[in-house]
Amino acid sequence: MDPSTERSRGGVRCCLWRLTVLLLSASSLPAATALLEGLYCGTEVCYDVLGVSREASKAEIARAYRQLARRYHPDRYRAEKPGDEEAAHQKFLLIATAYETLKDEDSRRDYDYMLDHPEEYYQHYYAYYRRRLAPKVDVRIVILVTICAISAVQYVSWCSSYNKAISYLVTVPKYRIQATEIAKQQGLLNRTKEKGKNRRSKEEIREQEEEVIRDIIKNKIDIKGGYQKPRLWDILLCQLVLFPYYLSRYVAWYVCWVYRFTICREEYGEEEKLYLIRSNMRMSQAQFDSLEESAKQTFLEKQLWIRDKFEVYKKEREEEMKAKLATDPKMKRYRRWMKNEGPGRLTFIDD
Repeated sequence: MDPSTERSRGGVRCCLWRLTVLLLSASSLPAATALLEGLYCGTEVCYDVLGVSREASKAEIARAYRQLARRYHPDRYRAEKPGDEEAAHQKFLLIATAYETLKDEDSRRDYDYMLDHPEEYYQHYYAYYRRRLAPKVDVRIVILVTICAISAVQYVSWCSSYNKAISYLVTVPKYRIQATEIAKQQGLLNRTKEKGKNRRSKEEIREQEEEVIRDIIKNKIDIKGGYQKPRLWDILLCQLVLFPYYLSRYVAWYVCWVYRFTICREEYGEEEKLYLIRSNMRMSQAQFDSLEESAKQTFLEKQLWIRDKFEVYKKEREEEMKAKLATDPKMKRYRRWMKNEGPGRLTFIDD
């Protein structure tokens, strides 16, 4: 046989033998060799750290953790050699990490999956950091608490504004006189004088009269706008709860509007005309309700629900406002100040 042929066959046999040894070595590697530093217990198996099997129950894992924690806890551990304290501290941190990994069912399931499928590196990284960076509190609870807090602040603010409005109206002579007359008609201020032990001082009588007048103003006067009486169903929480109801009402109203006034060509009633006027003016319902009835009648007389007539009315109002501002002494002083000493003018002040 040719020597060169024999050498080539020997080289092939050597390569085949090395490849066989490499494959046998790779197949005999344990799963722990695929563990990555920085994930869970690093290059150590969490079960081995606690000294339990993969079939261990929660109780067995907790028992093993308590025994190892008592042994390696920094407050209990007594070092025999210098430097053992740091090693014991790192051991305690590893034990705590293993327990945190195995005590939770979801985390333990992900860890077992990593041991069984060591080749899926990216999936393991994603599952690990998704669990670590996920918020500890349910987002729905956070949203609910935030909405409740906003609703509470909203209601308290409305109550404060309403009480300020009532306190102001009590001091207005017009409303005070009317409330006093109503109180006298109802017999709330015409009581007989008290005698003996039941006799009250003038201050007590005055305080009671003020309370009576305040209650009458509160019950008789309908305040609109931002100072109206607070209602629970107007706060954010109730509005969100009732949103499906309001949406269904709006859809039904819109369909009815289109059917009546677009398809059937019905004439607008007073309520519909006022709605169109409010839409043209871009005012909320509360703002429009705060207007006087005489102003609303003026709007109806001028037929402002018609878009073209409203545009003419709007231009007339703008011209009137410009003319009023041009003749207003305060505006003249302001324009004079802006021209001579406004914020855009540089001056030197001599001391």
